[in-house]
Amino acid sequence: MERSMSNYTNQTSPSPNPVTTNTRRERKLLFSVSDDNVMMKQVVDTHHPDGSDIGVDPLVNMVEEILRRASINATIDKDSTSALEHTDIVKLEAKSRQNNLVLMLNVFSHPIDKLAREMSFKTLSTAVDPHTRVISLLHTVGNYDWDAKMALILAAFALNYGEFRVLAQIYSSNQLAKPLELKSRFDALNRLIHLVLELTQCIIQFKKLPSRYVSSREPVMDRAIRKFPSAGYWNARVIIAIATQITNITSMGDEYWMSTAESWELASLAHKINYLLEFLRKELEECRRLIEERKEMEVRNSFNQLFDTVHVDNMKILKILLNSRDDPLPLFDGSTRRRVSLEVLRKKNVLLLISGIGIFRDEVSILDQIYSESRIQGSRIDALYDLVWLPIVDPYDEYTNALHAQFEDLKHSMPWYSVDHPSNIDHAIKKSIGDRWHFRSKPVLVVLDPQGRELSRNALHMMWIWGSTAFPFTIAREEALWRDETWRLELLVSGMDPTILDWVADDKYIVLYATDNIDWIRKFTITARAMATAACLPLEMAYVGKNSKRKNVRRVIETIRREKLSYCWQDITLIRYFWTRLESMLLSKIQLNRTDDQDITMKQIMKLLSYEKDGSWAMLCRGSHILTNGHGSSMMQTLADFDLWKEHIPSRGFDLSFKDYHDKLHITTHSCSRFEFPIAGGRLPERMRCSVCHRYMQVEKYIAFLCCHDQTGLIEPY
Repeated sequence: MERSMSNYTNQTSPSPNPVTTNTRRERKLLFSVSDDNVMMKQVVDTHHPDGSDIGVDPLVNMVEEILRRASINATIDKDSTSALEHTDIVKLEAKSRQNNLVLMLNVFSHPIDKLAREMSFKTLSTAVDPHTRVISLLHTVGNYDWDAKMALILAAFALNYGEFRVLAQIYSSNQLAKPLELKSRFDALNRLIHLVLELTQCIIQFKKLPSRYVSSREPVMDRAIRKFPSAGYWNARVIIAIATQITNITSMGDEYWMSTAESWELASLAHKINYLLEFLRKELEECRRLIEERKEMEVRNSFNQLFDTVHVDNMKILKILLNSRDDPLPLFDGSTRRRVSLEVLRKKNVLLLISGIGIFRDEVSILDQIYSESRIQGSRIDALYDLVWLPIVDPYDEYTNALHAQFEDLKHSMPWYSVDHPSNIDHAIKKSIGDRWHFRSKPVLVVLDPQGRELSRNALHMMWIWGSTAFPFTIAREEALWRDETWRLELLVSGMDPTILDWVADDKYIVLYATDNIDWIRKFTITARAMATAACLPLEMAYVGKNSKRKNVRRVIETIRREKLSYCWQDITLIRYFWTRLESMLLSKIQLNRTDDQDITMKQIMKLLSYEKDGSWAMLCRGSHILTNGHGSSMMQTLADFDLWKEHIPSRGFDLSFKDYHDKLHITTHSCSRFEFPIAGGRLPERMRCSVCHRYMQVEKYIAFLCCHDQTGLIEPY
């Protein structure tokens, strides 16, 4: 491999014996392996960096452009500009770029010029072997680091590379030349040039890695650094081989034939560079993975500190949360359909709606109504807030065109601000959001004041219960609102349905019931009307759906309307809102630690939610006053047994008579309560009493993997 190239320049000489050549090659390979340590020691001995940190990116980029333009294509269109004219044009352009390179990086002009002269002189000499040439070049750039060494040697080669462009003229104008032979040479040399560039860029990338996250003492970094001398040496060795080939071809023209040994040498060099490149790329990828992990951990660790620091305004926090890409217009204003800057939120009360792209349309619709009311009712500037949607995309999901279309459609349906693109939210910030605010898949509503201070880690339950009345959504405000509440029908239906509120105003008897069993509904409504007729009561009934099984609920609503069984909510959004508010009330009570036996509202909400899990429930009210509620079976039985307890009505009244009979029946016929809480639900009670038997319930700890097409989001453990 180290044989002088002059031995192979005479095309008329007999071809070397393949057996002899292979034997020599094997001997040389064994020798190179055994002598590798000695050779690398010579390479390391040339390395005496002076500690100066030189950015070589502009230099390498210019060199890469020169070499790219000089590369020879396999075919040339005969109808296009002649190859000679094309070559002249390339020469002029390359010459101009070379001049610009020297002017732009004047600091490199002396070493590059020295390397170029040395390379040119020693390439013409047949008395110096390639290894000695490389060591000489490395001595010339001994005071530079490895990335600069490789870049400078590459730049020197580019200055002498103009000769290679003459090959285009030889290839295209000499019709007697062997096209396949020349094409093979061009392809081999171009591949080597490409590999040299790739390896140089790879070493430069290591230099750019922040030592703050991955130091030279890191095992993966240490392994890579140990390969730098080898990479620098073999890169220079390849450059010498290419330069030698160029010299031979340009001096002999189409009469030059590449020998078997030369072909094997080029292939061997390509294999060596490929090995180094593959190894270093793998280590570089591992370094980058470590850096990302450590950056992410750093962000996650400092995220909490961000909210413990006093800020002049909310801009720093909002920028970190909403604009990791430094987009000048990171927000989309749903009211104007225009992109806007973060300045629109400066010193404002900001509510961050955090959810996946698959957020329920019902929830968006309800929030839209609450948000619109706040715009109308807000009489003081400091009582208003701005809402911003943070779309969280699962990092393991591919962001397809279909998903982007879904995001855009949802973004345009919201009247408030939205992050303009999910990529504006950094991956580490997504993890931090999960750490601090327990976001998994269900939406979370975080409240920040004008200074970016955290008023609530999740005010969504307050929003569902009281709407904008709950502003500023602090714990103190939540406690004050509950002090003013009592267990009454208006608390459950709020302002959702004026018809039910009219019944309340008329002091009618009202039955709310929930199930997805149409046969039970038919029997229940008939039995209830029969009892009301017998007792001469003004009775109204309303179907409030069920918390799940939406398709079943829609079919039930259609049947109720068609058969005129009772009044019902036709809008599924209202049904969704009703159940969401019930769950929010329970969560609110738990987070305020109101799980004691004295909280009547808490106990009644627990009953309703527990019964709903078992299938059905019903509630009897008189006007605003809720008389009792129970499981569907016990309420049905109480209605059917009217003749057994009606004798108590004259003395105790209808209300107490119904309640007493039902409560006794309920205790003997129905099982105790059962609850399931989401992990992301916030603070959970250490223990809870059963709403039926009042004993402490058993806590079962388990993890469930659920596939739910109604909810999507960042389904990733933190």
